[in-house]
Amino acid sequence: MKAMVCTRYGPPEVLELQQLDKPVPKDGEILIKVHASTVTAGDCEIRSFKFPVLLWLPLRLFFGVQKPRLDVLGQEFAGEVEVAGDEQTLFKKGDRVFGATGLKLGAYADYLCLPGSSAITRMPEELSFEEAATIPTGGMNALFFLRKAKIQAGQKVLIIGAGGSIGTMAVQLAKNSGAEVTAIDSGEKLDMLLSIGADNVIDYRQEDFTANGETYDVIFDVAGKSPFSKTINSLKPKGVFLMGNPSLSQMFRRLLPTKKGGRKIIAGAASYKAEDLRYLSKLLAEGKIKPVIDQVFPLEQLRQAHYYVESGMKKGNVVIANR
Repeated sequence: MKAMVCTRYGPPEVLELQQLDKPVPKDGEILIKVHASTVTAGDCEIRSFKFPVLLWLPLRLFFGVQKPRLDVLGQEFAGEVEVAGDEQTLFKKGDRVFGATGLKLGAYADYLCLPGSSAITRMPEELSFEEAATIPTGGMNALFFLRKAKIQAGQKVLIIGAGGSIGTMAVQLAKNSGAEVTAIDSGEKLDMLLSIGADNVIDYRQEDFTANGETYDVIFDVAGKSPFSKTINSLKPKGVFLMGNPSLSQMFRRLLPTKKGGRKIIAGAASYKAEDLRYLSKLLAEGKIKPVIDQVFPLEQLRQAHYYVESGMKKGNVVIANR
């Protein structure tokens, strides 16, 4: 089978198209013919190994010292079940499915084996493989954090870094909760954010949201780049600050008391569950959320796709199609 292999840590040139053996499902696993995957910022971080200094050694030991131990990257996919292994009753041959690979990775290939109990579910009939592949990582991360905030109808929600895979899902999920949503990103992404339901948009290059006097019930910093103290001061007294990708300094600051009591600061890593993906699938089928696709690249052009994602220009998702 074709696969894009990460031969070492470094720039996108380390990704090479190779022929690998087709995997064979074990008991409890399914073999999936991958039709589409995506490139996320996380994929680029693993490939380049650009992590904070204090995380460098433990992550190097986990992912591989000289090169990635799991050398086929890719964290989400959509495809068809080709073989359902013994002792696996959730899926059958021919099922159109989408899901997340978790730390197993492996979506940048023609085929993928995963336990049937993984974060996988059947696709809504209306969706293409390219559309479905964009949902798992962004959708489950956004759902994880927004549920922590327990958003109520009428609340004001600010989403910083709203133009990516997690942010575009967060905008739509917050709107479905009845919130008034303000989305922050670069100017070229603002029209797209309005089109998916944002009530207000801010170009971070032109306006400092901490200086306009607005306060919010929930602030979700997807990218982890907002100034901590000023962001906290933009919260209402009982507001919630969700840190989606906090820096080490932000993690330290969250342990310190804030100026006004009652505010909550929440960080963490999303857990991927099939039941959450089924919930997102239901919202998709009902038209309450929709995929946001910027560009589609063939698997053979994965290097170019990684360069594009690292440029910071992508609107929503960049899809990789296995054709």
